[in-house]
Amino acid sequence: MNIIGRVTADASVQTLSNDKTVVNFSVATNESYRNKQGEKIEQTTFFDCSYWLSAKAAKILTKGALVELTGRISARAWTGADGQAKASLNFHTSNIKLHHNGKKAETGQQPAKEQAAHENFAEDDIDDDMPF
Repeated sequence: MNIIGRVTADASVQTLSNDKTVVNFSVATNESYRNKQGEKIEQTTFFDCSYWLSAKAAKILTKGALVELTGRISARAWTGADGQAKASLNFHTSNIKLHHNGKKAETGQQPAKEQAAHENFAEDDIDDDMPF
């Protein structure tokens, strides 16, 4: 599955007890459509994402960056401390393609039209063992 969205905050790298590292980040996707009354409806979906293949990916996963992710999705449900039911969508990322860096846009620098992917992190590019 592929999703395209903006990173909501700078990614964080976590080292686990087995010395494996994981990059955690969140992505927001937007969809718009018109309802039966002709009103435009905007819908935003947030995904909690993980990337196990290289901690270097955290360098490009900065707030506002437009990324295309390939991977698989899972849902998680739990009961919060307040007793309310909670749920989240988790995206287990296997490939990251950077389309546009949000920080450059904030400074007024526009990337070249054909410079869509600054970096492309894929499962095939990493020699590390898989964490599972």
